[in-house]
Amino acid sequence: MWTLSGFVDEISDDFQEQCTVAAGLGLRYLEVRSAWGTNILDLDEEQLARLQEVMAGHGLQVSSIGSPIGKIFVDDDFGPHLDRMRHAADVARLLGAPYIRIFSFFLRPGSRPEDHRDEVLRRMRALAGVAEQAGVVLLHENEKEIYGDTPERCLDVVTAVGSPSLRLAWDPANFVQVGVQPFTEGYALLRPHLAYVQIKDALAADGQVVVAGAGDGEVATTLRALRDDGFDGFFSLEPHLGQVDSSGGFSGPELFTQAWTAFTDLLRAEDIPFA
Repeated sequence: MWTLSGFVDEISDDFQEQCTVAAGLGLRYLEVRSAWGTNILDLDEEQLARLQEVMAGHGLQVSSIGSPIGKIFVDDDFGPHLDRMRHAADVARLLGAPYIRIFSFFLRPGSRPEDHRDEVLRRMRALAGVAEQAGVVLLHENEKEIYGDTPERCLDVVTAVGSPSLRLAWDPANFVQVGVQPFTEGYALLRPHLAYVQIKDALAADGQVVVAGAGDGEVATTLRALRDDGFDGFFSLEPHLGQVDSSGGFSGPELFTQAWTAFTDLLRAEDIPFA
């Protein structure tokens, strides 16, 4: 039984509507990135308490904190960002989230990844150390234009850090957008470190994000392989079918529902049970 989740701030800025739509689709988990138009790490204590009340009222839990940790340039000041990581860990524990989504730092245009490897790994080890102390697991997402945006560098990050509190999130659309065939070029390499799957697809021709199965992300092939491998983790919808910027995406209720329908249709076609 695979467990579905989703970046529900793509539904609406209003957290009540996020939860109403998600629960209406049968979701039992959310990936919380923002609520009431505010990033999850910038909510105050009163807002976090209200967020918990709304989730409880809909019978929802948190699969992961969709944090912006690691979404700064590799030469930006790291000290305040490490403090923000500590806060992210506190929020994850408060909400009962086992995972925190992170990134491996943007590179300046024209710079060579290998020139920044040592600094990236220093920072990633520090982030993983916070996670180890907090008892949560970091999920490195293969965002385009960060150090770990290709399968080889994702593998480098997770193996070089070597922490049980650092695993990988698989985003097929992001791989497509950097010229990678996700399953063909990345699955065997990264599968041992894979703990979480983000569901969106993209066209290789222009990078346009589309619903799962409609692009070049080899989604159906990946699902079959994960099923055959006995994968038992979260699948988080991140449609990006409307507005998209560096902080995330917005789809609205109808497009989010289209993304859910496309993905669950793929699961049913493969006779994969989900909840």
